[in-house]
Amino acid sequence: MTDDDPDAATDADTGETTGTSGGDTAVRRDRFSGGPAREFLSSLAADAAIFEADLAVDRAHTVMLAEQGIVDGAVAGEILAALDDVEAAGHGALPDGEDVHEAVETAVIDRIGPDGGRMHTARSRNDEVATCIRHRLREDLLDAVEATVAAREALVEVADEHAETVMPGYTHLQPAQPTTVAHYLLSYEGGLARDTERLRAAYDRVNRSPLGAAAFAGTPFDVDRDRTAELLGFDGTVRNSMDAASTRDFLAESASALATLATTLSGLAEDLIVFSNKGVVELADAYASTSSIMPQKKNPDTLELTRGVAGDAIGEATGTLSLLKGLPRAYNRDLQRAHASVFEIAGDVREATEVAAGAVATADWDEAALAAAAGEGFSTATGVADLLAMGGMPFRTAHEIVAAAAEAVEDGDSPDAAAAKVDEAARKVTGEPLSAYVSREDVESALDPAESTASRDSAGGPAPEAVADELAAAEAGIEADEDALAAERDALAAATEALDAEVDRYV
Repeated sequence: MTDDDPDAATDADTGETTGTSGGDTAVRRDRFSGGPAREFLSSLAADAAIFEADLAVDRAHTVMLAEQGIVDGAVAGEILAALDDVEAAGHGALPDGEDVHEAVETAVIDRIGPDGGRMHTARSRNDEVATCIRHRLREDLLDAVEATVAAREALVEVADEHAETVMPGYTHLQPAQPTTVAHYLLSYEGGLARDTERLRAAYDRVNRSPLGAAAFAGTPFDVDRDRTAELLGFDGTVRNSMDAASTRDFLAESASALATLATTLSGLAEDLIVFSNKGVVELADAYASTSSIMPQKKNPDTLELTRGVAGDAIGEATGTLSLLKGLPRAYNRDLQRAHASVFEIAGDVREATEVAAGAVATADWDEAALAAAAGEGFSTATGVADLLAMGGMPFRTAHEIVAAAAEAVEDGDSPDAAAAKVDEAARKVTGEPLSAYVSREDVESALDPAESTASRDSAGGPAPEAVADELAAAEAGIEADEDALAAERDALAAATEALDAEVDRYV
């Protein structure tokens, strides 16, 4: 995308381009048409991502010009018919140009003559490209939202199957407390739900039209900015014309939301890689690969790539902000490099979301191995301390007792043997047996990972009844986001249908 040039061959009274000849384009003439920097300046190849968006914006703008009496209806019909031809031919058939906007305009003029230049009346490529980027990006954001919702559905489905499957929980990658597979997976559903919220919030700010801002200072033509916004399915306009043409904060916000989503996925991928290494989870063959030289290997390659996408996404968010941080108002050519890689990373993150969801949905959770690992490292120690505190002992005293017992309790100890070691520690610390506060049976129960988990029934905890509440809330949130996504897609589809109907009136 490039800034409009004051030396372009344009009629000063009408704003119409007068035509092209030889190697000229709709904008550049002899003075700016050659030289070794032309290819460096061109974004035409990268602009393939916004080709369809450009055509939609051209159509909406042309319809509005005709409705406002700025362009004759018959001429508008010729322009719109030419745009149909350009679309049918495809991006690859466009003539050379600095960007897709210039190339499309040149193609229209080549088809119908100088009147094709009327399409650009009351418009700059500055507001045009800003509109095209938003038009395309909102689709990418909705695709990402759809992927996160589907991933949450997969997590909830597996969690529902494993509401009572005990597994080890870690802090600092050390055995900490037992939990359940359901509780663990719902922790990621919660993260992805927030990712959905961030993407939808970004969509709301992306879905505003800059069209009609012109280069940045508006236009003397009697344009209807709200009409073009309506025809393109935008929820409204970015009102200040300088802000509308120059801002790319919506790109930074979108890139940041995608990077945050990718970071959530990276954590999930890392966990599954570690669990696979420990032998408590086995990935389906469809989400693994083998070695070219070691045939016994089953590698979690898809999850490693999912983890890698996070680095790319973080880099893109940082790069976008770095590009924008030193730019003055209004338009600067640096902005040409701001959007193409955001589209690319949006696709990568969406695909990573789908892969991570598929890996979770198809993985085999080894319940016996998980249960055995759940009690390792005296992971029920906190449960015993809580039990003593509930029996009337100060928690810090209980903590001291269990810490002392931890030096003696070993993996593989029976509940009876472990309880005896806790009792011995209690006598050393307080001079009293455990029975002064709790029964031996209750201590043995607290030492059992499944019982310990079941006792943690506070809101959001791993106990089955608490998990049931979480599952219900997650399902309700997913349903609400599905409904909102469907409404947003329906609104865009309705706008496209309405624009097509208006175009048909002229063609």
